[in-house]
Amino acid sequence: MSTKTLIRTGDLMPSVFNDFFKPWNNWFDMNNGGSLWGNMLTIPAVNIVEDKNDFRISLAVPGMKKDDFKIDVEGDMLTISAETKEEKEEKEKKYTRKEYSYSSFSRTFTIPQGTKTDKIDARYEDGVLNLIIPKTEETKKLEAKHIAVR
Repeated sequence: MSTKTLIRTGDLMPSVFNDFFKPWNNWFDMNNGGSLWGNMLTIPAVNIVEDKNDFRISLAVPGMKKDDFKIDVEGDMLTISAETKEEKEEKEKKYTRKEYSYSSFSRTFTIPQGTKTDKIDARYEDGVLNLIIPKTEETKKLEAKHIAVR
């Protein structure tokens, strides 16, 4: 049995234009597990858990600061959004290089009836935004019912 090795010249000899074309290469590089938009468009993963006393929402949003988030409640809708901007500039003798980075997301959830929207607690720790939405006393007293399948 023979083993063939494929060598890509781009990996061995980087081109001067690699940095220039990098954003476009990332968008359209379908061979390396990329998608049409690559990493340019992301929506954070969300976990929602309900227990007897509250609902807990966790969003995976590493690299952000707590001031980047905006959390709004309007009626029974909870909207969590964030926006970050970064600008980097390098000046050398013969050139100036500027890089810009912008990312944002917005997620909207319907809040169930029987919650205390005025008591929502939000904390950002270790790259995870955690929200706790407490239930009202009446909702806590409701018992779960099991329905048999016939």
